[in-house]
Amino acid sequence: MVRPDNISMPESPARSTWLVLAIIGLGAFFTALDQTVVVTVLPAVMLDLRVPISELDKLTWVVTAYLLGYTAFMPLFGRLADVYGYPRLYIVGLGIFALGSILVALSRTVEELIGARVIQAIGGSAAVPIGFALAVSAVPPERQGLALGIVGGAAEAGSMLGPAYGGAIVELANWRWLFWLNIPQVLMIAPLLLLLPNRRQTGVRVDYLGGALVLVTLLALSLGLSQKGLFKLDTAVPFGLLGAGVVLAVGLAFWERRAEQPLLLPLLFRTLNFVTANLTQVLVGVSLVIALVTVPLMANTVMGKDPFTGALWLLRMTCAIPVGAVAGGLLLSRVGNRPVIAVGLLLIALGLFLVSGWPLDVGEPQLTLHLVVAGLGFGLVIAPIMAQALNAAPREYHATASSMVVVSRLMGMTLGLAALAAYGIEQFQTLTTGLLLPLPIAGETAAETSARVAAYATELQNAGLTLFQRFFRIAAAVALLALAPVVLKREWISGIISRRNRQAPEGEAGD
Repeated sequence: MVRPDNISMPESPARSTWLVLAIIGLGAFFTALDQTVVVTVLPAVMLDLRVPISELDKLTWVVTAYLLGYTAFMPLFGRLADVYGYPRLYIVGLGIFALGSILVALSRTVEELIGARVIQAIGGSAAVPIGFALAVSAVPPERQGLALGIVGGAAEAGSMLGPAYGGAIVELANWRWLFWLNIPQVLMIAPLLLLLPNRRQTGVRVDYLGGALVLVTLLALSLGLSQKGLFKLDTAVPFGLLGAGVVLAVGLAFWERRAEQPLLLPLLFRTLNFVTANLTQVLVGVSLVIALVTVPLMANTVMGKDPFTGALWLLRMTCAIPVGAVAGGLLLSRVGNRPVIAVGLLLIALGLFLVSGWPLDVGEPQLTLHLVVAGLGFGLVIAPIMAQALNAAPREYHATASSMVVVSRLMGMTLGLAALAAYGIEQFQTLTTGLLLPLPIAGETAAETSARVAAYATELQNAGLTLFQRFFRIAAAVALLALAPVVLKREWISGIISRRNRQAPEGEAGD
């Protein structure tokens, strides 16, 4: 639970507390919708903007550009909020988000659409980190865990419902209405934020050079990690990008150590709880993205299900994530961060390991039970990981700290997706080595040819099932690996981070 001395606002009545959480939750929900809403409308966008098949790769940037802008600008927006006040910067973020939405709706070319999505992402990047910091500062200490769970659950629910929301709007109207509808949502939330007190730090400046260095560093690292060539070793591009990111990170560390008021407080990265929270979050991101991609992919290929059925399978897991997030927040105040994180990670590993044993004819109740177990685990860890990071940060750096935790998960998801693509192609080729195409043979009867074709299809199906089962086992193993920072003796880890900080009080708070 977040330390009481980090709270700047007096305890408010229960009604005010729930109003604050409702406002923050709505903002997190609506902005999270746009992270995934375009997934189901890309075909409609392609037709409307007359994108030829030869330029299909451009459409992927409609999704990628949002994720890059969302990731890269989040720390700077978090620090701006720490300095100028949470509600004020939340409103600024919503304004930028609305402007980007208008520009997306008015886009005439793919290039305009991609640029508008970046603007939209910059504004959207404010919602979740500022929402976490605002929730902690605006509620009594005994409700802080629940507050973190509600904000995290709302954001997860938005991401979960994005594709379905997008599909429904496209069925009823033009795809552009997805973004026009963001405007009344912003107009509903922004006035409510004005009801919350805004506290600006006096005598504090924002390190804009540090912010620019963070931005380009995250862009380089995100682009490098997103390249599947990073694992296939068939191109130098990802290594060049990652090398540039490392050089920029070194330059950032050099600058921040000398900055009078750094954007990223160096103390945070020498603090045990903050470092371990981010390490855990990276690994959770890797495990999550493997599950999100593999469940519908397995259903639609080797299981022979239609896309709608595959989406319903995934919904079993994603619907459980917001429930787990709220449950994790409630448990946080009773048992502390580490036990809740440990239970959540164990549930993730258990659920995904059970899924890895599915046969081709898997049915109920195994299908739902196994996915719900994994989903609850992914939800349970949201609030305690965030609380652990915020406990390690001074109050004046809460939004910055929460932004780094969100960025860590996004980085983990980016890395996991690239690894999945590279490993999947290589492993499928290995599994299908020796399989011969069932080409017609002279003198062979039609029945014999059909039998060979059927046997070939069965072998391909079994190879695909084996590959997907390996994906789930890897995701489960990554979740277990994430337990290491939670269960290892803190002396071992703190010795790796910095011998001088073994006794630092900031690193030990929050358990």
